[in-house]
Formats: sequence, C-alpha cells, structure tokens
Amino acid sequence: MNEQHNPWFETTVQQLNDPQNQRVWSVIVSLFGDLAQDKGARISGSALTRIITPMGIKPEAIRVALHRLRKDGWIESARSGRASVHYLTEYGRNQSAAVTPRIYERRAAAPGDWHLLIAEDGAGQATLDEVLLLSNYVAVNRTTALGHGPMPRNLDDLLAAGVNSMSVPGWLKARLFPDHLQDACAALQRDLQQIAPPPAGLTPAQTGTLRTLIVHRWRRVVLRHPDLPPSFHPEDWAGEACRALVFQLLDRLPQPELSALDAQTE
Repeated sequence: MNEQHNPWFETTVQQLNDPQNQRVWSVIVSLFGDLAQDKGARISGSALTRIITPMGIKPEAIRVALHRLRKDGWIESARSGRASVHYLTEYGRNQSAAVTPRIYERRAAAPGDWHLLIAEDGAGQATLDEVLLLSNYVAVNRTTALGHGPMPRNLDDLLAAGVNSMSVPGWLKARLFPDHLQDACAALQRDLQQIAPPPAGLTPAQTGTLRTLIVHRWRRVVLRHPDLPPSFHPEDWAGEACRALVFQLLDRLPQPELSALDAQTE
C-alpha cells in the first residue's frame, strides 16, 4: 500500500487524532513506551517522522519536542552514520515501566484490603500529603485518604482504620471520575466503535502511527484515575467497555519490529 494514499489509514488517523489536546512531547513518550521501551531499543529520526507526521504534526514540532525530552532527561539522541537515532534514558525507561502495567492491563484491577488514614487539620497534613504520593492511595478530602494493601506503620500522627465493608457515595465517585475524564473516555469509546477492521498490507510505520494514537488516547484516560473496583465507578462510566475496544484493535495491529521501521523506504 502507498503510505500517502490509504483511505482506511487516513480516515482512522483522523478518527483517533485529538489535535486540540496534542502535546507532541507526550505523543513521543507514548510512542517510545509502546514501541521502544526496552534497553537498547532505538528509533531513527526518519522512522519517528514517518510515524508522527500523519497525525498532522510537523517535523519542526517533533524536533522541538525531542529537545524538551532530552532536556528533561527522558531521551538521548546520537548519530548513526549520517542518520540520527533516539532512545529512552534509564530514567525514561523507569518512568515508562512504572505505568506500563496500568496501560496494558486487560482487566481492571480490583484491589481489596482497604483502610482509611485521617489527619488532624494541620499537624498531620504533611504526612498525609506524602502518603498520597503513593499510587495505592486516593484523597477523600483534605484530611482523609483511602488506601489498599497493608496498613502502613510508623504514622503516629494519623488515625489508621481498617475497612471491612464500604458504601461509596455518589459525591466520591464524581470526585474520582470527574466529568472531563468521563467525557474523554466516552469520546474514545465512540471513536473506537466507528473504526472498521484493519485491512491487510499496512506498512510498519502506519501500524506504528495507529498504535501510538490508540495508546496515547487510552493512556490519557487510564492514568488519570486510580485503580478501583466497579463499586467506585459512576453508573455511566465507559472505562471497561473502552478497555476492551482498545485491546481488540491493538491485537489487530501487532507491534512492528524496529528493524522493519528503519528498513522501510520513504
């Protein structure tokens, strides 16, 4: 197939693209996290351009985003002959690896062993703020956190209480899954439902473009709320239906080999 004249590919890119909320550096982070997260994995500048430019992103914007990511310690760049190659730093790999399980988990986690931590207004607030940096805690209000897993020790300035059963009120569901997050999830679900099955003959770069768009949109939904069982979800939460559609499409778009991206001619 000609990369420039593939109606299904072009239509699908338009369907998945989100130009109003497009941060190029974040798109590149999604790309490396999906295609080149392993140590030693490198993507050439030309392959990166072929994957990203169909999204309506100009090469100049890619260069600016790469500069930012190098400055922030995410990516390193080097020369390979006359070409440039880019790869995740150890910091970038660690950051990507930290969120990979949540992005690629095919079934939502359903944590148990809940406990509450309550701080006195003032003295214990700093301690509670530190606890809330951990991924297994969510804020109920300014002085109360809900967590799962073993109850922490040595938190003498917090009241800690185990929770055997729990009723989740609507106001907490709305706080954990705010309207803008529900809207983003519902929009992704609608877009995925309108995509026809991929045709045969997509190039490695086209597959890379589509996978990056899917992962990027899904990442911006699934990483913006904590892992919580269904009892915490609002009644119209589309997250799990959306999850199924994401992996249904990713399974039909197998991850391309990096060597195939580099071997592909313009």
